Amino acid sequence: MPNIKPISDLRNYNEVLRDVAAGEPVFLTKNGRGRYALVDITDYEKAQSTIKPLGELNKGRKSGKENEWLSHEDMKAHFKEKEDA
Repeated sequence: MPNIKPISDLRNYNEVLRDVAAGEPVFLTKNGRGRYALVDITDYEKAQSTIKPLGELNKGRKSGKENEWLSHEDMKAHFKEKEDA
């Protein structure tokens, strides 16, 4: 069950931080609407390590659409040249 607290609970931030655990973020609301999420640093790092490669894959997909896709043989030749250099 999600841990949801009003942002005013941050007045006693030590208590709020105690509720943050790996895999169990604390969601803070402002005026009854979700505003912030406090997450364990391990969860944050895992999310970042997933987001970065996905961004690079998206760049490659976009480049393929804009500049035409390379054939399998062209890719092998490209990396063979780099390997030999």
